[in-house]
Amino acid sequence: MHGTIESTVTRESLHERAASLPLEQFDPGHPELFRTDTFWPYFDRLRREDPVHYCKDSMFGPYWSVTRYNDIMEIETNHSVFSSAASLGGITIRDIDPDLRRESFIAMDPPRHAAQRKTVAPMFTPTHLDELALNIRKRSAECLDDLPRGEQFDWVDRVSIELTTQMLAVLFDFPWEDRRKLTRWSDVATTIPGSGGLVATEDQRQAELLECATYFSRLWKERIAQPPKSDLLSMLAHGAATRDMDAKNFLGNLILLIVGGNDTTRNTMSGSIYALSQHPEQYRKLRENPALLDSFVPEVIRWQTPLAHMRRTALADFEFRGKQIKKGDKVVMWYVSGNRDEEAIEKPYEFIIDRARPRTHLSFGFGIHRCVGLRLAELQLKIIWEEILKRFDHIDVVGEPKRVYSSFVKGYETLPVRIAA
Repeated sequence: MHGTIESTVTRESLHERAASLPLEQFDPGHPELFRTDTFWPYFDRLRREDPVHYCKDSMFGPYWSVTRYNDIMEIETNHSVFSSAASLGGITIRDIDPDLRRESFIAMDPPRHAAQRKTVAPMFTPTHLDELALNIRKRSAECLDDLPRGEQFDWVDRVSIELTTQMLAVLFDFPWEDRRKLTRWSDVATTIPGSGGLVATEDQRQAELLECATYFSRLWKERIAQPPKSDLLSMLAHGAATRDMDAKNFLGNLILLIVGGNDTTRNTMSGSIYALSQHPEQYRKLRENPALLDSFVPEVIRWQTPLAHMRRTALADFEFRGKQIKKGDKVVMWYVSGNRDEEAIEKPYEFIIDRARPRTHLSFGFGIHRCVGLRLAELQLKIIWEEILKRFDHIDVVGEPKRVYSSFVKGYETLPVRIAA
């Protein structure tokens, strides 16, 4: 077993179960496997024995799993057969009630996708990132200087959530005192009702997302009445392809940008601390040579894989690697498996901060849907670690993380740490 597992499950018993269970009973998308970090041997076996696998019965209905790196890239770039459209189910393994589906540019096919994506792209140009870097460094320094010494605290809440939420508030020019609402809406958008206590029912989830839409509608009206500015909401309000969005498309794009700006960065920030705690020799190497941050950052993003999968829906019958995928079938590309594919990545289970090709990973997707904010995510992670290395000799993880109950967001609810006094 790679990574840690709950003490009730021995390494051997987990491997035995994954090795002995008939492949037709495999359901690698069950969220409990991700909450307990016990999915790894299932994907290892699928890559070896059944890299395009059909699960006919799961809590999310039937679905195909694509588990090898190069196969995922092939599905990802074949838009004529594999659709991202919200109207067909969108980008996650979980089906949403058709009446509640919301378009966003990630859940859209060409050519409409490009026009909406292009509207927010100026936020992530090199010039604008240089400006944002000053803000990120200032806030990172303040956050780190405020941390307690010699006592246990939750890294996720005190650092990962706080810094990513501050960044989101800056990107949207969102009221500062209400910024934690952004975190809440992001978590609610991706949670499975009734699972982790976040929301009890789908009705409650929808009510909170409506609150998000109502709050942003008020801000939208303000931006429309003002000259164009350089925040994401103003870009959407004045963009030719987005200013006339219907309510569902508006909320869909908001949730995409909130989740994209929140979950991925937040979970790689937490994952970086956890990865180094599991690999002390790499932590030592980083402290001795901070220049390795340039390769450390993409290696963390690969090792963590903050979004475990993306989903497509087949637009036509299609034979792929000898399997017959039918029109309407759900096809799940497991980034978390592709990022551990021995055929594409050397020693993929090892965390190596000076890899020769650290950007060989699928964590940001591939092709036209590749994460629009990937450079910002890398920048945030690099700056926080530059500031950490200036201040602390070591950050100790003092207990197991609590992981999210989700096979989409691969993240941490809590991570207990201590910084020496």
